[in-house]
Amino acid sequence: MTVPQRLTERKREAILQAAIAEFRSSGFEITSMDKIAATAGVSKRTVYNHFPSKEELFAEILNRLWNSITAEQDMPYSSQKPLREQLRTLLQAKLHMLADDNFLDLARIAIAATIHSPERAQDMVARMGQREEGLTAWIRLALADGRLKPVEPAFAAQQMHGLLKAFAFWPQISMGQPSLNQDEQTRVIESALDMFLARYQA
Repeated sequence: MTVPQRLTERKREAILQAAIAEFRSSGFEITSMDKIAATAGVSKRTVYNHFPSKEELFAEILNRLWNSITAEQDMPYSSQKPLREQLRTLLQAKLHMLADDNFLDLARIAIAATIHSPERAQDMVARMGQREEGLTAWIRLALADGRLKPVEPAFAAQQMHGLLKAFAFWPQISMGQPSLNQDEQTRVIESALDMFLARYQA
Protein backbone atom coordinates (compact mmCIF):
# COMPACT_ATOMS: atom_id res chain seq x y z
CA MET A 1 0.00 0.00 0.00
CA THR A 2 1.38 3.38 -0.95
CA VAL A 3 1.76 6.35 1.36
CA PRO A 4 -0.90 8.41 -0.48
CA GLN A 5 -3.38 5.54 -0.05
CA ARG A 6 -2.64 5.34 3.68
CA LEU A 7 -3.03 9.12 3.98
CA THR A 8 -6.33 8.98 2.13
CA GLU A 9 -7.59 6.21 4.41
CA ARG A 10 -6.48 8.14 7.50
CA LYS A 11 -8.41 11.19 6.30
CA ARG A 12 -11.48 9.07 5.57
CA GLU A 13 -11.31 7.58 9.06
CA ALA A 14 -10.86 11.03 10.59
CA ILE A 15 -13.97 12.23 8.73
CA LEU A 16 -15.99 9.26 9.93
CA GLN A 17 -14.90 9.73 13.55
CA ALA A 18 -15.63 13.46 13.36
CA ALA A 19 -19.07 12.74 11.91
CA ILE A 20 -19.85 10.27 14.69
CA ALA A 21 -18.83 12.85 17.29
CA GLU A 22 -20.84 15.65 15.67
CA PHE A 23 -23.94 13.56 15.02
CA ARG A 24 -23.77 12.34 18.62
CA SER A 25 -23.50 15.83 20.10
CA SER A 26 -25.73 17.81 17.71
CA GLY A 27 -27.91 15.30 15.90
CA PHE A 28 -28.19 14.58 12.18
CA GLU A 29 -30.29 17.56 11.16
CA ILE A 30 -28.15 20.24 12.81
CA THR A 31 -24.73 18.81 11.97
CA SER A 32 -23.19 20.36 8.85
CA MET A 33 -20.48 19.14 6.51
CA ASP A 34 -18.54 22.32 7.38
CA LYS A 35 -18.52 21.35 11.05
CA ILE A 36 -17.50 17.78 10.28
CA ALA A 37 -14.61 19.06 8.14
CA ALA A 38 -13.44 21.37 10.92
CA THR A 39 -13.61 18.64 13.54
CA ALA A 40 -11.75 16.22 11.26
CA GLY A 41 -9.07 18.80 10.47
CA VAL A 42 -9.59 18.52 6.73
CA SER A 43 -11.02 20.77 4.05
CA LYS A 44 -14.67 20.69 3.13
CA ARG A 45 -13.63 19.62 -0.35
CA THR A 46 -11.86 16.59 1.13
CA VAL A 47 -15.04 15.61 2.96
CA TYR A 48 -17.05 15.83 -0.25
CA ASN A 49 -14.39 13.88 -2.14
CA HIS A 50 -15.02 10.97 0.22
CA PHE A 51 -18.75 11.47 0.80
CA PRO A 52 -20.83 13.40 -1.78
CA SER A 53 -23.55 14.21 0.78
CA LYS A 54 -24.30 14.15 4.48
CA GLU A 55 -26.78 11.35 3.80
CA GLU A 56 -24.07 9.18 2.25
CA LEU A 57 -21.75 9.89 5.17
CA PHE A 58 -24.50 8.90 7.57
CA ALA A 59 -25.16 5.76 5.53
CA GLU A 60 -21.51 4.76 5.90
CA ILE A 61 -21.76 5.19 9.67
CA LEU A 62 -24.88 3.03 9.68
CA ASN A 63 -23.01 0.46 7.61
CA ARG A 64 -20.44 0.24 10.39
CA LEU A 65 -23.24 -0.32 12.85
CA TRP A 66 -24.71 -3.16 10.80
CA ASN A 67 -21.29 -4.74 10.27
CA SER A 68 -20.74 -4.85 14.02
CA ILE A 69 -23.89 -6.91 14.52
CA THR A 70 -22.33 -10.11 13.24
CA ALA A 71 -20.95 -11.97 16.26
CA GLU A 72 -23.94 -14.26 16.66
CA GLN A 73 -23.72 -15.42 13.05
CA ASP A 74 -20.41 -17.20 13.73
CA MET A 75 -22.01 -19.93 15.86
CA PRO A 76 -23.26 -22.84 13.72
CA TYR A 77 -25.89 -25.24 15.05
CA SER A 78 -24.57 -28.58 16.34
CA SER A 79 -26.72 -31.67 16.78
CA GLN A 80 -24.14 -33.03 19.23
CA LYS A 81 -23.92 -30.20 21.76
CA PRO A 82 -26.52 -29.31 24.42
CA LEU A 83 -28.90 -26.56 23.33
CA ARG A 84 -28.21 -24.49 26.44
CA GLU A 85 -24.46 -24.53 25.80
CA GLN A 86 -24.90 -23.42 22.19
CA LEU A 87 -27.41 -20.71 23.02
CA ARG A 88 -25.23 -19.43 25.86
CA THR A 89 -22.37 -18.90 23.41
CA LEU A 90 -24.69 -17.01 21.04
CA LEU A 91 -26.06 -14.79 23.81
CA GLN A 92 -22.63 -14.08 25.28
CA ALA A 93 -21.46 -12.82 21.88
CA LYS A 94 -24.61 -10.70 21.58
CA LEU A 95 -24.19 -9.08 24.99
CA HIS A 96 -20.50 -8.49 24.37
CA MET A 97 -21.46 -6.49 21.29
CA LEU A 98 -24.25 -4.64 23.11
CA ALA A 99 -21.77 -3.59 25.82
CA ASP A 100 -19.41 -1.98 23.30
CA ASP A 101 -19.37 1.81 23.72
CA ASN A 102 -18.72 2.43 20.02
CA PHE A 103 -21.69 0.26 19.06
CA LEU A 104 -23.94 2.11 21.50
CA ASP A 105 -22.74 5.47 20.18
CA LEU A 106 -23.57 4.47 16.62
CA ALA A 107 -26.94 3.07 17.69
CA ARG A 108 -27.83 6.35 19.44
CA ILE A 109 -26.92 8.31 16.32
CA ALA A 110 -29.00 6.04 14.11
CA ILE A 111 -32.04 6.11 16.38
CA ALA A 112 -31.91 9.88 16.87
CA ALA A 113 -31.66 10.46 13.12
CA THR A 114 -34.63 8.25 12.35
CA ILE A 115 -36.91 10.43 14.50
CA HIS A 116 -36.83 13.02 11.71
CA SER A 117 -37.09 10.51 8.87
CA PRO A 118 -39.46 7.52 8.91
CA GLU A 119 -37.75 6.30 5.74
CA ARG A 120 -34.46 5.98 7.63
CA ALA A 121 -36.26 4.18 10.45
CA GLN A 122 -37.75 1.63 8.08
CA ASP A 123 -34.37 0.98 6.49
CA MET A 124 -32.68 0.68 9.87
CA VAL A 125 -35.21 -1.84 11.17
CA ALA A 126 -35.01 -3.88 7.96
CA ARG A 127 -31.21 -4.00 7.99
CA MET A 128 -31.07 -4.72 11.72
CA GLY A 129 -33.39 -7.67 11.16
CA GLN A 130 -31.13 -9.02 8.43
CA ARG A 131 -28.11 -8.79 10.71
CA GLU A 132 -29.92 -10.62 13.51
CA GLU A 133 -30.77 -13.54 11.23
CA GLY A 134 -28.10 -15.72 12.91
CA LEU A 135 -30.27 -16.75 15.86
CA THR A 136 -33.27 -17.33 13.58
CA ALA A 137 -31.17 -19.66 11.41
CA TRP A 138 -29.93 -21.51 14.50
CA ILE A 139 -33.51 -22.01 15.77
CA ARG A 140 -34.60 -23.21 12.32
CA LEU A 141 -31.91 -25.91 12.35
CA ALA A 142 -32.70 -26.97 15.91
CA LEU A 143 -36.35 -27.31 14.89
CA ALA A 144 -35.46 -29.45 11.89
CA ASP A 145 -33.40 -31.62 14.23
CA GLY A 146 -36.46 -32.19 16.41
CA ARG A 147 -34.95 -30.55 19.49
CA LEU A 148 -37.41 -27.65 19.76
CA LYS A 149 -41.19 -27.57 19.91
CA PRO A 150 -43.00 -26.18 16.84
CA VAL A 151 -42.56 -22.41 16.66
CA GLU A 152 -42.01 -19.74 14.02
CA PRO A 153 -38.19 -19.28 14.13
CA ALA A 154 -38.26 -15.51 13.56
CA PHE A 155 -40.85 -15.09 16.33
CA ALA A 156 -38.82 -17.09 18.85
CA ALA A 157 -35.62 -15.27 17.89
CA GLN A 158 -37.29 -11.90 18.33
CA GLN A 159 -38.46 -12.97 21.78
CA MET A 160 -34.89 -13.85 22.75
CA HIS A 161 -33.51 -10.57 21.39
CA GLY A 162 -36.18 -8.74 23.35
CA LEU A 163 -35.20 -10.50 26.59
CA LEU A 164 -31.62 -9.30 26.15
CA LYS A 165 -32.27 -5.78 24.90
CA ALA A 166 -34.69 -5.01 27.73
CA PHE A 167 -31.65 -5.06 30.03
CA ALA A 168 -28.63 -4.53 27.79
CA PHE A 169 -29.66 -2.07 25.08
CA TRP A 170 -32.73 0.09 25.64
CA PRO A 171 -31.84 1.28 29.18
CA GLN A 172 -28.39 2.32 27.90
CA ILE A 173 -29.78 3.99 24.77
CA SER A 174 -32.78 5.76 26.28
CA MET A 175 -31.72 6.42 29.88
CA GLY A 176 -27.93 6.49 29.74
CA GLN A 177 -27.51 3.57 32.09
CA PRO A 178 -24.07 1.90 32.17
CA SER A 179 -23.47 -1.29 30.21
CA LEU A 180 -23.97 -4.50 32.13
CA ASN A 181 -20.97 -5.87 33.99
CA GLN A 182 -19.98 -9.53 33.67
CA ASP A 183 -22.12 -10.73 36.58
CA GLU A 184 -25.15 -8.83 35.29
CA GLN A 185 -24.65 -10.23 31.80
CA THR A 186 -24.49 -13.76 33.20
CA ARG A 187 -27.70 -13.23 35.18
CA VAL A 188 -29.57 -11.91 32.13
CA ILE A 189 -28.30 -14.73 29.91
CA GLU A 190 -29.12 -17.54 32.31
CA SER A 191 -32.60 -16.16 32.99
CA ALA A 192 -33.28 -15.80 29.26
CA LEU A 193 -32.08 -19.37 28.70
CA ASP A 194 -34.36 -20.66 31.47
CA MET A 195 -37.38 -18.96 29.93
CA PHE A 196 -36.60 -19.89 26.32
CA LEU A 197 -35.82 -23.57 26.95
CA ALA A 198 -38.71 -24.04 29.36
CA ARG A 199 -41.03 -22.87 26.59
CA TYR A 200 -39.47 -24.36 23.47
CA GLN A 201 -37.13 -27.27 24.24
CA ALA A 202 -38.65 -30.55 23.03
